[in-house]
Amino acid sequence: SVLLLFRSRFHRFAAFQWFVVIITGLMIRSDCLGVTSVIRDLALHPKGYESMIHFFRSSAWSLDELRHQWLRVVLKVAPLRREGEAVILVGDGVKQAKEARFMPGVKKLYQESEDVSKSAFIFGHLWGSVGLLIGDAGKTFCLPLSLRLHDGIQTIHQWENDGEAQGSHVVQMIDQGFSAARVLGRALFLLDRYFLSVPALRRLNQRNQEERTRLDLVTKAKTSCVAYEHPVQTGGRGRPRKKGTRLKVNTLFDTQANQFQATRLSLYDKEERISYLCRDLLWGQGLYQDLRFVLVVMGGRRSILVSTDPSLEPETIIRLYARRFTTETTFRALKQSLGAFTYHFWSRSMPKLNRYRKSDEAEPLDQVTEENVQKRICQTVKAIEGFMMCSCIAMGLL
Repeated sequence: SVLLLFRSRFHRFAAFQWFVVIITGLMIRSDCLGVTSVIRDLALHPKGYESMIHFFRSSAWSLDELRHQWLRVVLKVAPLRREGEAVILVGDGVKQAKEARFMPGVKKLYQESEDVSKSAFIFGHLWGSVGLLIGDAGKTFCLPLSLRLHDGIQTIHQWENDGEAQGSHVVQMIDQGFSAARVLGRALFLLDRYFLSVPALRRLNQRNQEERTRLDLVTKAKTSCVAYEHPVQTGGRGRPRKKGTRLKVNTLFDTQANQFQATRLSLYDKEERISYLCRDLLWGQGLYQDLRFVLVVMGGRRSILVSTDPSLEPETIIRLYARRFTTETTFRALKQSLGAFTYHFWSRSMPKLNRYRKSDEAEPLDQVTEENVQKRICQTVKAIEGFMMCSCIAMGLL
């Protein structure tokens, strides 16, 4: 009954039938070896392999329409968790190593890790993920809404969007959050501290002015964060002050230790004793946006949480940010249980990946000018993101 809600998004019934087969196969397959495992576990005829591969590049369905319909289905059937009237979105970036020489979007990426078995640099894809908190009072899950390639496809993006430049990772994450908020309504977006940046806040403010719905961020600040007091206007000549006294937020843990409030909150599925201090300060060089800072001490560890919504209570901000870890559980399930990152789509039309290309050398894709070749490369990108979208739907249904 849920899969039938997607029928209107496919121009041909055969394409919809393959969609149902693929979603079902992704949910029940016993291994993670690409689409061949769907053929084996559903006992399909081997000749169906070529048709299944063709489905992901087919013009009988649109990736944007499929994403939009999935949001509508989630809004209709999923038990959404809300904070007031707002749904709770969770965003993060994930890097997946890929060795393919003819796969679009593969580039050299830096990964931070304290594990010596992991290399500091890998070749692979950078994905931007947006999920939604669902569940009841007993258990909360992060339901995946969409994963999109955020790097390595700048030239391909310009082919598809008439020369429009692709934004940075943080800007694309804000746009991706608004794509979900257009359907789901008022939303709070939980993000890691990497996404607290001036470009992200500028795009957030721009979108909030343009859109009918509103999106606010709940994130974390770095320990070296610098903010400003609200300015005191003297009434003298000259333009009004934009900011007040410069302040290192981390110093408030020591200078205002006697003003921290102690309380108990249910965090990470257990009762925790914490103390916090709430301050409304201006942040961002040249932006000076009013943000709510919540300094938290828990178990001897210090954290600085931030919200763009000054009406949120400090305890609510702490509770919400503690839910951000659910996206890591979703990533683990997508990788290890569902095999969402086991795609192998590539194209002979792609220029071969040069692992030793320097940053000042020309991008090989810039030399691709034939429309047919560009079309085949774009279809390969659609196949990669389409396989990931099908995995999100399968994971969401499970």
